[in-house]
Amino acid sequence: MDGREVVEWLLSAIESGKASECRTILRFAEQDLYDRFQHTLQAALPLYPQLGCIRRLDVIPAMICPLPRATEVPPAFRNWLSLENDQAVQLQALPSGTIVNERGIPWGVRHIGAPSAWSRTTGNRVKVGVIDTGVDFGHPDLRHSLERGINLLHRMELPQDDNGHGTHIAGTIAAANQHQGMIGVAPRAQIHPIKAFDYNGTAYVSDIILGIEWCVRNGIDVVNMSFGMKTRSRSLYAAVNSAFRSGVLIVASSGNDGRNGSIDYPARYSHTIAVGATTRQGRIAGFTNRSGLIDVYAPGERIVSAWLRGKHREMSGTSMATSHVTGAVALLLALKPRLLPGQIKNIIQRSVIPLKNSKTPRSAGELSVTRMMRLVDLL
Repeated sequence: MDGREVVEWLLSAIESGKASECRTILRFAEQDLYDRFQHTLQAALPLYPQLGCIRRLDVIPAMICPLPRATEVPPAFRNWLSLENDQAVQLQALPSGTIVNERGIPWGVRHIGAPSAWSRTTGNRVKVGVIDTGVDFGHPDLRHSLERGINLLHRMELPQDDNGHGTHIAGTIAAANQHQGMIGVAPRAQIHPIKAFDYNGTAYVSDIILGIEWCVRNGIDVVNMSFGMKTRSRSLYAAVNSAFRSGVLIVASSGNDGRNGSIDYPARYSHTIAVGATTRQGRIAGFTNRSGLIDVYAPGERIVSAWLRGKHREMSGTSMATSHVTGAVALLLALKPRLLPGQIKNIIQRSVIPLKNSKTPRSAGELSVTRMMRLVDLL
């Protein structure tokens, strides 16, 4: 089997059913075959421009292909290729709360003990990827924290937020405007917004994988992924594992369905930090999914953070909890930049505060930056 045979099959499939196209991820079992296919595809493009709709996913390796829904991998190729539906993914937040005028340090940032660490670490120069709806580049609380990032929906444009969710996440992680606005967990961290979600808060798995790939290539240290899906994606799993092996840690939200014993993907993958939400009282929030697969809980109820057009909004969800943990990882990495993803996950798990009245067996505890700093001093 060579790259030419794969190109011929894809060309035939694309030409046979344009009316019923759907987004599909074509994964290659071996890197060598993927490389041969890429070489053959580039040579065929001038003759068959319809192949230009195929996009690369080098981090897996795989391709994004618009194929008819009934398309199957030919029997002769099944040891080498597999197809996966390019699923839609939703952000993890409850319906938006009210616009507020609160200033200073939000309760969640105080609750996890972040201010007690700022004399030692503020997340200085740690690169944080936020795969989300983009950010409000004009927000005064974020102007010192933002890098350009990337817009995967419109490549020539800034990843400008048209939803609000990504701005809220970025604010909790690294806002730095304490006197006129708010301050986040790691106010000197660098936010690299990766816009994969549209104004409705929807993205495709392939765009999330492209976002992970961009983070790996650009030396991002930690990635916030405040979204979830109910079904497992082999392609996303492979991308998460690839990032982990490359030294990029992913922090993911458990979901807001109030389920006990099950959490959403990608938080369910072992190579992420899975986050549940707590209340001001240090109890598990009623809306959060929870199970023994959660690594840490963090504030997620009525969290005030940055919003569109320079405003602030109160929101609840495991998304909000996840951004607290991502900020804490940035504080840790600024202090100990050589820590590997597995080591960071272990430090966070070992430094938690036990939850109040938890009925979940083998339950993780609540994030504590204070305990985290004490533990890292012993390493």
